[in-house]
Amino acid sequence: MVFDCPTLEKMSARVEGMMGRRALSVGVVAACVLQASPLASQSNIQFFAGNQSVAQFYSGKQITLIVGATPGGGYDTQARFVAKYLGHHIPGRPTVVVQNMPAAGSLAAANFIANAAPRDGTVIALVQRGMLLIKAWNPAQVRFELGKLNWIGSISREVGVVLAWHTTPHRTAQDLFEKELIVGGTTGIDTETTPRLLNAVLGTKFRIVAGYPGTAEIALAMERDEVQGIGDWAWSSLKSVRPSWLAEKKVNILMQSTLLRDPELHGVPLTLDFVKGDADRRVMELYLTQKTVARPLIAPPGVPADRLAALRQAFAALARDRDFLADAQKSNLDVSPVSGAEVDKVVAIIASASPETFQRLGNDITAAR
Repeated sequence: MVFDCPTLEKMSARVEGMMGRRALSVGVVAACVLQASPLASQSNIQFFAGNQSVAQFYSGKQITLIVGATPGGGYDTQARFVAKYLGHHIPGRPTVVVQNMPAAGSLAAANFIANAAPRDGTVIALVQRGMLLIKAWNPAQVRFELGKLNWIGSISREVGVVLAWHTTPHRTAQDLFEKELIVGGTTGIDTETTPRLLNAVLGTKFRIVAGYPGTAEIALAMERDEVQGIGDWAWSSLKSVRPSWLAEKKVNILMQSTLLRDPELHGVPLTLDFVKGDADRRVMELYLTQKTVARPLIAPPGVPADRLAALRQAFAALARDRDFLADAQKSNLDVSPVSGAEVDKVVAIIASASPETFQRLGNDITAAR
């Protein structure tokens, strides 16, 4: 049978439709991938019998690294940086190319990886950390199970910061409880979900203007005076993408969202400092767990075990790659690779959260929408 197969770009454009309907059957996608792939050639059929080593499989191949975020933001910047080095540590030394699939704040990318991407180790994704908990507030559009995805690792841990543009009257965290701050947000991820949760749990006065594709667009909106700030932006991204804001004192940093204080943010209070009760603390701590694996890399279910092991080992090797680390420092990128095994532990913690806490988290985030 011959299929009229779309390109990966066309497939990615359709994936958003999967969240409301099954626009692209997994069977057709798999057939299209095989038709377009060197795996479909007779010379490579022996792979299916398990006769190829990992190095033989990846030799001369290309790995597509999908980024569930818009170009120019922190996720995109880090993905392109990792792509320069990751292939060097994979047997066969494949090239790694980046493709953006930002729809629905990484939900399109996560759904694609779980249901439509080839399961041979040639397509992986960097998704936004909100995917770890998104089932709490958007279950109807989630088409994946955390435990069935293959977690390669995380590029870094993360600290989220609340920023107010320098022209606003907001100078301290207390001002967030007394004066409305208009912030830009991307539906379903930290820039939207964090300020909603802080409003519900702590009583802050964020007004969220949702619908921005990503942090790059929100940053531009702040500079254009369309919004007054952002309710959760990665501290590492701020330093790498907008260093001039810090040097020129264009923003005031009011809170940090993380389980542990960042020593660079001395004097900036934690969101947890304002929690009043045990139930509220459990909700906030569950939400902040995702910051431990802030830039998670995933592979589809069903990737052969030896290739998955090679991908995880290659990613872990970045933590010891002197060129990678030196280049990151030179580029002002905050990278602290977290192993796949550590990510697995975080996923297990999330999976073990009580139904009451999980439901409360979802309710608090969606209540004000």
